[in-house]
Parts: sequence; C-alpha cells; structure tokens
Amino acid sequence: MDQAISAHGIDGIVAVIGSGAMGAGIAQTAAGAGHQVLLFDTREGAAAKAIADIVKVYARLVEKGRMTAADADAAGARMRVAASLAEVRDAALVVEAIVENLDVKRALFAELEALVGEHCILATNTSSISVTAIGARLVRPERLVGMHFFNPVPLMALVEVISGLATAPSVAATVYATALAWGKSPVHAKSTPGFIVNRVARPFYAEALRLLTEQAADAATLDAVMRETGGFRMGPFELMDLIGHDVNFSVTQSVHQAYFGDPRFTPSVLQQEMVNAGFLGRKSGRGFYRYGEGDGVPAAHSEAPQPRPSTVSVSAEPGVEHPVVGRMEARLRAGGFNVEHRKPLPGAGAHEAPAFYCHGAAVFLTDGRSATERAAANHHPDTVLFDLAFDYAGATRMCLARADQCSDSAYDAVVGLFQAAGLTVSRIDDVPGMVVMRTVAMLANEAADAVNTGVCSAGAVDVAMQKGVNYPRGPLAWTDAIGVGQVVTVLANLAASYGEDRYRVSPLLRRKLAALASTTGGRFHE
Repeated sequence: MDQAISAHGIDGIVAVIGSGAMGAGIAQTAAGAGHQVLLFDTREGAAAKAIADIVKVYARLVEKGRMTAADADAAGARMRVAASLAEVRDAALVVEAIVENLDVKRALFAELEALVGEHCILATNTSSISVTAIGARLVRPERLVGMHFFNPVPLMALVEVISGLATAPSVAATVYATALAWGKSPVHAKSTPGFIVNRVARPFYAEALRLLTEQAADAATLDAVMRETGGFRMGPFELMDLIGHDVNFSVTQSVHQAYFGDPRFTPSVLQQEMVNAGFLGRKSGRGFYRYGEGDGVPAAHSEAPQPRPSTVSVSAEPGVEHPVVGRMEARLRAGGFNVEHRKPLPGAGAHEAPAFYCHGAAVFLTDGRSATERAAANHHPDTVLFDLAFDYAGATRMCLARADQCSDSAYDAVVGLFQAAGLTVSRIDDVPGMVVMRTVAMLANEAADAVNTGVCSAGAVDVAMQKGVNYPRGPLAWTDAIGVGQVVTVLANLAASYGEDRYRVSPLLRRKLAALASTTGGRFHE
C-alpha cells in the first residue's frame, strides 16, 4: 500500500457508499475539499436527492458569505451519482456509510475488493463495529481502515482513524492526512469497543444517571451545574434527550457487553425504564424533560439569597498554591473579600486539603467523600463542600453539599459567601464526589485507561473529546490542571464509598502520581 501514501492524503476520486445523513455529509466535505465524488445508494433516487440537497447547502453557504459562488458551483459539479457499484472501480478511496450491521458491511467490502484497483483504500464509517471483524474475510484486510466521522459531518471536526489488527500503518497514515486536508481534526485509535469517544464519554452519562437515581438533585439542577459550573456545552440529561435514550442506552449496553461486563460501563436501570416507557427524549416528545407545545425546561434549584458574611479565611500555606483552592480564593478576593490565612482545623488529618473558614463553617473542595464523612473525620460538624469548576473566575453557578451534622446558620453563611462572589448557589444532597468532580474524575480515569491500553495517545483522547463531543477541556488536560493526585484521591474515595470496581483507579494514573517526585513526570502534557 506504500503507493497510496501522500503527504496531502488521497489524490483522486472519492466514492461514498450510502447517501443518508452521514454519507451525504462525507460527500459534501470531500467535494468541498476538491475531490471528484461518486455517491452510490441502493435506494432508487436517494443519491440524486442527496446531491441536490448538498447543492442547496452550498447555496446557503454562499448566501452567508462562507463560500464563494464559484467554489459552490465547482463543488456541486464535482459530485455525481454512481448508477451501480461497479462505477466506483476507479476510486482512490471508498468510504462506506451504510447500516450498522457486520454481515452487510462484510458483504459490501468483499464486493468492493473485487472491483477497485490495487491501491484503493477502503474505509468504514462504523461507529461501533470492530474494524478488525469487518475486514477479517477480505483477501487484503490491510487496506481497510475506520474513518469515523461525527454528525453533522460538515460541522464536526473530529475524525477517528481506526486501525484494525490487519490495517497497514501506511493506510491509516494516508486516511489521517486526507482528513487533515479536508479541514478535519483526525486522531489515530486502535479498533476496540467504542473507539475513543463512545468509550470515554460513558461516565458523562453514567455518573449523572447515578446522581439522579440517588436523588442528589433533579435533572434540571444537575444539568445547570454541569453547564454553568463545569463549562460543558450541554448537561447530560438534555444531551441524552437530544441523542435519544434508545440510542444512548444501546451504545452503553454494546460497550458493556463488548468489555465482558466491566462494571465501569454498567447500564443504568433508570435509563432502561425510560426506554421501556417510550420516553426517548425529543423525538418522542418526552424524556427527562417534556417537549410538547407550551412545555418549558424546568428551572434549576437555586438557594435563596443570604447575607454577605463579614469574614473568610483559608488554611492554605502562604506561597503554596493549591491548583483548585487557589482559584476559588482568587474569585473570593475579586468579590471584595480579604481572605486571611490561618492554620488548619485542630482535628484535621495530616493530609487534609486546604479549607476556607466562614462563620464557623469549614468549606472544602470535594475529594470524593461525602461532607458527612468528612465532618466526622475532622471532628467538625459544620462542614460544607464545594464542587470542581472549569473556570472559577468565569463560573456563574456553584454546587454545594452540607454535612448532615452541619447547622443551618453555618451553611447559610457559606451560601452567602459564594453568592457574594457573584455565584448562583445550588445545593445537592450529600453524595460522594458531588457532580462535576466525580464526572471529570471518571472521564479522566477512562481516558487514562484508553492510553494505558494503547487505544490512543494522551493528545488524541483530549482532541477527540473536545472536537467530537465539545467538552470544554480534554479529560487528561483537566487532570493536569487540577493535579493527578486530586483525581486519584477522588476515585479512591468513590471506590471506598461505593465498594465497587466501577471506580478502580487506572494504573496509568497511579503511575503518574508516583512520578510526581520527578521533574519530568506526573503530567500528561508538558
């Protein structure tokens, strides 16, 4: 396959098999990048309609000033319908975007292999089927590669370039270069269940579903915390409603089964009930939210206004900045507080993290334990926890949890403190790890495990999660930002609280933690 390698990717005709949303999007992207495109579909008239619709899209781009009329006309002229599969014989790249069925894909590629030239690359847009399995019966499986686009293809930058066990490195390199030339952000990955995004994203949904099941808060509040504190574009419940619970639940089931029942991917009984009820989300008119005429999104719970406290202090040592507490301290100072430094609580453990103190309350960043457990360990009943934020300077909401032993007056003082710093406050029930912190820790754990098992690189997993699902920061970059020690501590405490293997710490995270003593270790990105 060496002759297929090009620094700029494929030179020649691109054939797309299947003219549904994904196939049409791939055809639009390839034609816009300058390729002659052949579009084939077994459904009568489907390919012609798809091309006509793409031409209309180009026209709208011209109207918006995003494309010149000449470029739109040229791109439209580069696309044509393949009346039969035999017409794709001269293609340099064939991309399959048909039904997600292993036998159907195998049959298609066997037919294609007999038609196309020696140096043609065969690519599958599968989102869930093993590339190794698809290519297993080919005479030359080394020329088959996964080219997983995300919907809508013209708008989503990510392309996962998936290598099966037999895929030639030169083939993966050429497809990577092709995606790059098309203006995409490609990443290399090994063919394993879920590839990168569909595997690493599972905790985003799973932890939210567990929090709702445990009555930590309602869906609207949890979504608001993930958006306004965590910086995610959409909360997990509104996103699941958009995806469709049947689809989201099916993907989770598929990954869980493919990993032989690994508890990290255990599906949610609550989501199964949503599917059983037919509450599939937007497409059925009801999911976690209702989508009928006149139905609006319920308001997130926000605490009532409390007086501004007169004093606040922090137990952090002067000159030694905690990667998260220091940012919250800066937010309080920006709110006009003179944050004084003091000694930790007399009963605090030797390794207890810095805390803020406000009118008798000790306010800690969550470390995966409940506030109640932490209050007991520190012999300080008036204990309140705050959640991780993507950007403490820019966050608009803060999530708090109070110990069962905490007095109302102490808790109200803490609410007033965060409100005076310009934050809307949402209280959740006292669950271990809170909302953003446990989600980010689990995303980081899954990302680290993907790197540890050779699925992808640290850089690839962060690009994939930002470009494929619009996360505000890659999970491993987030680990670097808050410290690998924080992530490991949260996971270990979650594992102790639940007694489940679901929260076991990735060996790579433990290795990074052990390497912190070295000036060159402990981080995923330097």
